[in-house]
Amino acid sequence: MPRWKKMLYVLLAAGAVTVCVWLALYFIQKPDTCADGVERTGGECVGVNGEGYDFGTPEIHDVSRAIARENKRIDGQPHVTVAVMLPLQSDKVAQRRQMRSDLQGAYLGQRQANEGEGEPPRIRLVLANPGRAYKQQEKVVDTLLRMADSPKDRLRAVTGFNLSLDDTRAAVQRLTEHKVPVLASRISGDEIANEDRTDGTADLPFPGLARLIPTNHDAAQALANFSGERGRENQRTVLVYDKRSDAYNESLAKAFSGIDEKGPPGPAAMPFESPAIDEPGSTGNQFTRTANNICDSGASTIYFAGRTLHLRIFALKLAQVDCQNRHYTIVSGSDAASLRQDMTEKDWQQLRGADGKAKVTVEYAAPAHPDAWSTELADWKREWRAHHDREPTKTELPQYLTEPRAALDTLKKRVGTTHEEGIDLGSAPNLEDSRTMLVYDGLITIGKALHQAQEGGAGAVPSREDVGAQWSLLQSRHRVRGTSGLICLTSSGNAYDKPVAVVQLDPGREGRGKLKFVGLGWPTGREQPKNCVIPSRVP
Repeated sequence: MPRWKKMLYVLLAAGAVTVCVWLALYFIQKPDTCADGVERTGGECVGVNGEGYDFGTPEIHDVSRAIARENKRIDGQPHVTVAVMLPLQSDKVAQRRQMRSDLQGAYLGQRQANEGEGEPPRIRLVLANPGRAYKQQEKVVDTLLRMADSPKDRLRAVTGFNLSLDDTRAAVQRLTEHKVPVLASRISGDEIANEDRTDGTADLPFPGLARLIPTNHDAAQALANFSGERGRENQRTVLVYDKRSDAYNESLAKAFSGIDEKGPPGPAAMPFESPAIDEPGSTGNQFTRTANNICDSGASTIYFAGRTLHLRIFALKLAQVDCQNRHYTIVSGSDAASLRQDMTEKDWQQLRGADGKAKVTVEYAAPAHPDAWSTELADWKREWRAHHDREPTKTELPQYLTEPRAALDTLKKRVGTTHEEGIDLGSAPNLEDSRTMLVYDGLITIGKALHQAQEGGAGAVPSREDVGAQWSLLQSRHRVRGTSGLICLTSSGNAYDKPVAVVQLDPGREGRGKLKFVGLGWPTGREQPKNCVIPSRVP
């Protein structure tokens, strides 16, 4: 064979090997794509998508498609992108249902913001899954930052955020450092908030962050004010808290510890330690000993600083202790709003004694409840008539009750319109768990900020700095009439004197227990001022 032909064969063989190696490396390193913008990493589909992808969670399939349909409807109109950042995969049915409630609120809020104001820009909604417990948030934040810089995507706000965790804090901090406005609809941890100051200091750890619900400190204060009004001064109390590092647990324990108790001194605080937010570990064994100690202490009110999974186990262990027919009341924070969904018929039976009476009831500071406004308004009218011997006029009715009730009516009408249009959201929205209401309020708050920041022609798009600057202006005349209450944001982005709905979970005498709205608690001890004008305060 001629030498040149041998050389040609060698070169062709070498080229073929190179191509094969290159292709092998390509396919080995190629991301395992779940959907457009979403990669499979660590067994999870992590990323950002607004095209109807459900992240492998069947409970959110229909509502994800509804969001995609609305995105397509407004595609040719001036619009910006808003991301809803929430963990969207779980092997627990109860958590998947909670995701559905969150996204139902997002979709209904998107529709209301796009049609209610009647002005551009419209909102294109995308879903951002940061993985379980926000563990893979860095990749998602990278994507969101690129979308904020993209003239095509025009990301102008990120909302959602339902867990007060270190990784949540890291995500919020990085987004706000890059001037991406964040509106947290469900986090209550004190560590993910800007401190309200009146000394002119503007150095905020999270510039551009706004929050819809009270911090754990404010919620605990509201609970304390409410409990004091109901005559709990003669009861012994005890704090049970989770030692595991968790911003929600830590801030709630600190807040409960700071309550000025009026009753006789109770026992010292009793710690436990859970392995993770969604793992029971040995907490059942720990709670057995804790329950016995509480029985011997004479305490009847327990402040519980821990997550819903562990709260359920604790309540059941407390009910098992034979303690002279004593009735216990467990008081906890906003995370307990998910407790009812986790309870089984056997659990309810266990919380009832042999006589059918409740052995344990749970009270918690829910960020919202659909019965709050009508119940409180009826009580207010009853007291008014007792003092004035006549019906109040429309202008005499308290706006801190009437305006949220009107907002809730609007949400219910939006739900009805969606049904009439044949749009399937997977199930009828469950307003009792407050998730749909809170995320809905977040979207209409962002919508108001977008419309206020809009300048120039209809095709102009406000910058993300302009949108973030609107948070502190959403008060007084520009207050947001939310379903969860009037939203009046301070200069640090905190909701001023936002009420909590004190809700009682009572096992009753039979059935699956009752979720009862008890009353409103106010962090300042009194309702928001007229027109929600925020007064100056001493820090």
